[in-house]
Amino acid sequence: MKLLKTLCFSLGLAVLLPLSACAQMPGRHPGYLHALSDLREARFYLERQPGDPRVYAEEDRAIAEIDAAIGEIKHAAWDDGKDLRDHPPADAREHGSRLLKSMEALRAAQHDISGEEDNPEDRELRHHAMEHVDRALHAAGEAHNEWLRDMGRR
Repeated sequence: MKLLKTLCFSLGLAVLLPLSACAQMPGRHPGYLHALSDLREARFYLERQPGDPRVYAEEDRAIAEIDAAIGEIKHAAWDDGKDLRDHPPADAREHGSRLLKSMEALRAAQHDISGEEDNPEDRELRHHAMEHVDRALHAAGEAHNEWLRDMGRR
């Protein structure tokens, strides 16, 4: 009887252990979901805000690049089996203008997607996403520079 209990326990353990290990592993490239949160935050700061006296053309360009990056990262995250409904908190903690906050969120997204990628198809998606984020960061920086020039004229 003791042998039967030990055998059942061992068999149950052998079946359940691999399943529990898979459930606990974050999966490949866990930064994708954080990058999506950071990109959504950056987009929020770049969107038309009530009370903003001036809107800069570069903001629209940055939003378009962010949308393209979000599409690439969603595809890569889906390939990695990530739950796209999971929205971890954004990493950016910048205090200042909304343009500075958007730039900080974009830098956080860069950091989140810059890790190693094993899947060749996802490497290309990650590369394209990084290019979009870089261009969005550049456009947000240009909008901030224009804002600074406007502030100097006042």
